[in-house]
Amino acid sequence: MEAGEEPLLLAELKPGRPHQFDWKSSCETWSVAFSPDGSWFAWSQGHCIVKLIPWPLEEQFIPKGFEAKSRSSKNDPKGRGSPKEKTLDCGQIVWGLAFSPWPSPPSRRLWARHHPQVPDVSCLILATGLNDGQIKIWEVQTGLQLLNLSGHQDVVRDLSFTPSGSLILVSASRDKTLRIWDLNKHGKQIQVLTGHLQWVYCCSISPDCSMLCSAAGEKSVFLWSMRSYTLIRKLEGHQSSVVSCDFSPDSALLVTASYDTNVIMWDPYTGERLRSLHHTQLDTPMDDSDVHISSLRSVCFSPEGLYLATVADDRTRDGHVQFWTAPRVLSSLKHLCRKALRSFLTTYQVLALPIPKKMKEFLTYRTF
Repeated sequence: MEAGEEPLLLAELKPGRPHQFDWKSSCETWSVAFSPDGSWFAWSQGHCIVKLIPWPLEEQFIPKGFEAKSRSSKNDPKGRGSPKEKTLDCGQIVWGLAFSPWPSPPSRRLWARHHPQVPDVSCLILATGLNDGQIKIWEVQTGLQLLNLSGHQDVVRDLSFTPSGSLILVSASRDKTLRIWDLNKHGKQIQVLTGHLQWVYCCSISPDCSMLCSAAGEKSVFLWSMRSYTLIRKLEGHQSSVVSCDFSPDSALLVTASYDTNVIMWDPYTGERLRSLHHTQLDTPMDDSDVHISSLRSVCFSPEGLYLATVADDRTRDGHVQFWTAPRVLSSLKHLCRKALRSFLTTYQVLALPIPKKMKEFLTYRTF
């Protein structure tokens, strides 16, 4: 898909026949995630089930006219054959999903402790946040459960691994806390972050692993240090509950989304509000039965940092997952240089450089 073209629906997944579970276990899709290497798609499809689906999808999910790319041999370095779909029965409604970085030397040590008879196997991990406050850790290739993390007193709504591969996991919960876990130390809880007055909906770690952002049912978001696990600052500007946040790939920007249908772009180093965007509802609702009919639920950056994607509530509760084409744009040399520099320079370090003012404004995203 080229820039400016209309997005196309590529594929759709639908839940199987509903099972007779507890009434609280519906077929709603609460969370989805792609593995960092793009070889797996995790789908919390309701009924306490997570599906691990090899990617790209099999042909039966792809509409006619599209060709699924063949799976790369890098996903199967040992020649064990194509990966198979797996079903993880978590025993509770699954609210949050997160894949670990891949590959990861610490994850190989975690695998070795649980599978001493299998030497030197790279271990891709999936963390699942459950309705009862538990966090279950799974090995993706086999579908085996590795760890069970206990500590939260309510729903675990979101999960985030440090991008460095250190197997540090952050969890966000309705118990109004964030917890830091070290999976390389048998899932030891190393810190509890408190201060939010409402349910914590979202947590995001900056790609340089220096900052953590958390969003709760409040008008402000909290920015924490991942080195000292202390609060750096609160970012205030939304008029309603903030429910989602994400860092740009170079850690230079932070975006937050709120029920007020606004997205705010921040400089996380200075706390400065750089831009505000408004999510426009495309279709007119049939009635006004849902006060949050166009409420934003999620926001994220594209991998190259040139686009933002937002998700709004359409009142659909059928559990379906749809895959759409995304714009493909060649990043400009200026953007690539800025992204490379900002991956290791803070805003304050850029401002201290002996370079022209216009260049500083570009490097700090004051201009695009």
